[in-house]
Amino acid sequence: MGDVANSSVGHHAKNQQHGANRAGGFGCTLPELRSLMELRGAEALQKIQETYGDVSGLCKRLKTSPTEGLSDNVTDLEKRRQIYGQNFIPPKKPKTFLQLVWEALQDVTLIILEIAAIISLGLSFYAPPGEQSDACGNVSAGAEDEGEAEAGWIEGAAILLSVICVVLVTAFNDWSKEKQFRGLQSRIEQEQKFQVIRKGQVIQVPVAELVVGDIAQIKYGDLLPADGVLIQGNDLKIDESSLTGESDHVRKAVDKDPMLLSGTHVMEGSGRMVVTAVGVNSQTGIIFTLLGASGEEEEKKEKKDEDIEAQRGAHGHKTSEYWSWGKMFRLRLDDHRIWML
Repeated sequence: MGDVANSSVGHHAKNQQHGANRAGGFGCTLPELRSLMELRGAEALQKIQETYGDVSGLCKRLKTSPTEGLSDNVTDLEKRRQIYGQNFIPPKKPKTFLQLVWEALQDVTLIILEIAAIISLGLSFYAPPGEQSDACGNVSAGAEDEGEAEAGWIEGAAILLSVICVVLVTAFNDWSKEKQFRGLQSRIEQEQKFQVIRKGQVIQVPVAELVVGDIAQIKYGDLLPADGVLIQGNDLKIDESSLTGESDHVRKAVDKDPMLLSGTHVMEGSGRMVVTAVGVNSQTGIIFTLLGASGEEEEKKEKKDEDIEAQRGAHGHKTSEYWSWGKMFRLRLDDHRIWML
């Protein structure tokens, strides 16, 4: 009876799975394709052979032709986007101007200057207990010291004003550069195109319009925009250092290692692949999701590379300015010490 119950439960689960697939109209679910793309080498080949028979069987499940590609039907393409997702990784929400101001305030030199300004302001308003009696003994000296004490707050206020100016300028520059970078990135994503086969013809489509089941043609110099399985390759070598950190080029072949990952570069050869994962479901998208970066790390790296020369000059200018204010503050402290003695 237990075996019969287990058999009926297993049969019911299979029926549910097949029903879900029929509802989607495809023979592969999204979790299946994601787990498939996590495999490499012989393990991936074995999985493909056990589940689909071969790469042609995988194409058949995805209702695509290895030679003709998709039919380019708008309804079919939209259905694939709804089931398997779009080839787009949403960027992280940009930082507000106040957040950039707060980050600029974390500079160690600025913190030291803020503390120095507060101390300078405190000393300018501080009057020792014996000041009145000393002032009665020497009226002219007292008047001179009183005038100096009344103007002493100017140095501390000037330091604070300079810190505020530096913080606002830094935050505004970061905000404008981030806005420009996001605009440039969006324009590049819209203009970047990739070769696919649809209706038996090779056409170029925007990277964001790639869908699971597309037959993509890859060649030397391409940056793969999606995950896929190799259908046909000609001495294909891939640089996977962006994902694995290994600098050696990986040779790809249908009978050895057919798994191709988004974000990797084609260094040699050419070939065709069937797209199996796009956007946040690709290996690059999964990594970005786990890191919570959504492209921000690359953005920071690009901004640092572009501005490194400008930062060197700016740091030199700011250092000289800080040194001047520090010298003024030191002289102010010396005056207070002499006056108190």
